[in-house]
Amino acid sequence: MADTESLRNIAHSRAPLSTWLGVVLLFALFGVIVLAIIGPMPRGSDYEETRAKKRMENLKTAQEDAEKALNTYAWVDKNKGVVRIPISRAMELTVADLAQKKPVAAGPIATPPPAQASPAGAGSAAASPAPAVSKPGGTQAAGSPSASVPSGSASPPSQTAGSPSAAAQSSPPAAASASPATSP
Repeated sequence: MADTESLRNIAHSRAPLSTWLGVVLLFALFGVIVLAIIGPMPRGSDYEETRAKKRMENLKTAQEDAEKALNTYAWVDKNKGVVRIPISRAMELTVADLAQKKPVAAGPIATPPPAQASPAGAGSAAASPAPAVSKPGGTQAAGSPSASVPSGSASPPSQTAGSPSAAAQSSPPAAASASPATSP
């Protein structure tokens, strides 16, 4: 028993020494790594000045390339016959082309009807968007653009829903107004 106790005492007395030695070696290794990383890095204002000069040269080169691309003729794809023309000439051609075209009024912007939440367990009639409305002038398919126009619409049957005058004369959708609409 005396031998085992002496072995324990020896083991316990050596453990703190080896632990301290390990910690010191780890710090030394960390210091060597930090010096290896920071050592080759340039120091002082010369480094920042050279970087600033290099950035200015890169900027000047990029601006010169952009200026050249905007103001010169060049082939983009010679096999397909695609060329690049100066931007000033392209603007002249665009203005001349637009001057030859007759202005056209913009069509109406169609807004989708508001989605109505159907209660759970409701039939397929509640899940369908809106019933097809037919005009007095004839029948229309349920998928046609003018089928969703309310029956109180003031547009005559000869006009289409895509024409600007039909949108100006049509009344607002029934879902947008809470009270019944009176049309003349």
